[in-house]
Amino acid sequence: MFVKIITPLILAGLLQTCVCAQQTASVATKGKAITDEAAAWKAIDGRDTPQWWKDAKFGIFIHWGPYSVPAFSEVGRYSEWYWEDLMNPKRRSHKAVKAFHEKNYGKDFKYEEFADQFKCELFDPAQWAEAFEESGAKYVVLTSKHHDGYCLWPNEQADKSFGRPWCSTNSGPMRDLVGELTEEVRKTDVKMGLYFSIYEWYNPLYKTKLNSFVDDHLIPQFKDVVNKYEPAVIFSDGEWDHPAADWKSAEMLTWLFNESPCKDEVVINDRWGKGDRHKHGGYYTTEYGAGLPDGTNAWEENRGMAHSFGYSRTERFEDYNSSESLILMLADIVSRGGNFLLDIGPTADGRIPPLMEERLSEIGDWLDVNGEAIYGTTTHSSTCQWSTGKAQELGRGNYRVKYDVEKLMKSPEEGMARKELLFTRKGETLYAICALLPDETMTLHHVQAAEGATVSMLGVGELEWEQSGEDLIIKMPKLNPSKMPCEHAWTFKVSKIQLHDAS
Repeated sequence: MFVKIITPLILAGLLQTCVCAQQTASVATKGKAITDEAAAWKAIDGRDTPQWWKDAKFGIFIHWGPYSVPAFSEVGRYSEWYWEDLMNPKRRSHKAVKAFHEKNYGKDFKYEEFADQFKCELFDPAQWAEAFEESGAKYVVLTSKHHDGYCLWPNEQADKSFGRPWCSTNSGPMRDLVGELTEEVRKTDVKMGLYFSIYEWYNPLYKTKLNSFVDDHLIPQFKDVVNKYEPAVIFSDGEWDHPAADWKSAEMLTWLFNESPCKDEVVINDRWGKGDRHKHGGYYTTEYGAGLPDGTNAWEENRGMAHSFGYSRTERFEDYNSSESLILMLADIVSRGGNFLLDIGPTADGRIPPLMEERLSEIGDWLDVNGEAIYGTTTHSSTCQWSTGKAQELGRGNYRVKYDVEKLMKSPEEGMARKELLFTRKGETLYAICALLPDETMTLHHVQAAEGATVSMLGVGELEWEQSGEDLIIKMPKLNPSKMPCEHAWTFKVSKIQLHDAS
């Protein structure tokens, strides 16, 4: 087990960056040197998530690599796990992937050979960056390296470990995909981030000598991609085989927050060691779930538009979430204090599939009208308003839990309540987002307008309203379909409310 020794001098620098004065006092008691990882993790965990990320709310995930060539998975599974599904008989999808592979590529065709077919000849980073900006996303997270170890930037460790060209600059595209996209994204107001897998399924060094893999491959590779591209987000993954001490994650993150060129801006997630999710790191993550309840820690739900992160040719139209569902997910997640990282899976030739691009465009259209109710908001004392009936329960957990947002907000089962309104707030300004507009009036229960307040619908303008005890009653505007400000969900804005709590 790796134990980091922190001298008083190094500890002082670490604490200056990562913890507040109160925490500094508790860690540096009696000025003794720290000889375990506890102090380093206390400093890392004590570093507040930068405000830009908390305000951003919506990001775009991108899974893209050699697995985009076969672009195959069983429906409901991940295409980016193609190599592992092909090689591991214990995987549920092994038989289906093996049969597909042998039929279409032959028994002797190795996964590594897909790198030469990963051409990206139609990749236009400027067009991608424009699509991301128009979607309303405020940050992008590109897979710099997935679990297959293939790097989308020039990296000597990858080539050396695999004993063959294993980067996008010396195989397939012959291009620095990370660098090209980073350059174009930074011409917009969107932040550029990177996904980085800690482990690699079939890296010879990882399979035989974990310590050498960490010291000679993982850490220098991590520093290389950070130094070259200065990402604003690092989404770590593949941590589950070993504890953080074996990965030397605390060492990497201490370097990141104290010495790296992006130390002040960068945001990290919670995937840095076995069993550490929702315990260590920066923002907490959930995957194909409902996110987390509002709490003291920043969190993010990440998912694909359909079932797979990487592009999967087996997924049909009906497997994709509608624009309406994705917009309602965004609003619901933000109302509970989370961020939404929505994935696209580009094709091997470098295109964003048109259906995915359409979804991004329609989310952007909605945010053009309703963005002020999303960006830079905080939670209200009540995150939502339920209709009559029994409140629905959201599935909780890290991975693949039940979350039917349309049932939650539009069509609950008999006897169950629905979320009539989702609340977000900026100071004394309250926003109420609804998926079903009433005919005559909308009542905001337990909401009291302050003196001088106005009530409006975003994209429409001021509305008539009255205060009836603790309830605020809004008269609905007369809107025919041609005058609707947007589709799928609508936002009421109360410019100033009476606050009765400390939030």
